[in-house]
Amino acid sequence: MATEKVFPMTEAGKEKLEQELEYLKSVRRKEVVERIKIARSFGDLSENSEYDSAKEEQAFVEGRITTIENMVRNAKIIQDDELNSDIVTLGKTVTFVELPDGDEETYTIVGSAEADPFEGKISNDSPIAKSLLGHKVDQEVTVQTPGGEMKVRLVSIK
Repeated sequence: MATEKVFPMTEAGKEKLEQELEYLKSVRRKEVVERIKIARSFGDLSENSEYDSAKEEQAFVEGRITTIENMVRNAKIIQDDELNSDIVTLGKTVTFVELPDGDEETYTIVGSAEADPFEGKISNDSPIAKSLLGHKVDQEVTVQTPGGEMKVRLVSIK
């Protein structure tokens, strides 16, 4: 039997997923069912675009519910006390400078389930995070990106 994928995440990330799951189950599901009922009242379902749209939305919502339930069930919470403070690990916020003269960039390395680059949270599966994991402040690291190689120097780890 195949083992389930483990989803490393912070406690806050798990809580956010649980809130989304509750919203999908208690609010969105009911809204979509109501849309389907209304669309059915329009008559012939074979040419009813409102009905088709509502059924597609229902499939999306149910798929998202299943995905989140799986992530929450297989979550592995990242504990701060397990982390070495001077090495880049999952759950750490790292600041680095692209060499030779780039700007400082700061990201928190999280599990793929809670990654959100717009909030400064990158997945541990991303090229940058994979390259930085296990390194220390002031080390220079070569990052393999789809656009080519880049060199960075770690400025801080929190």
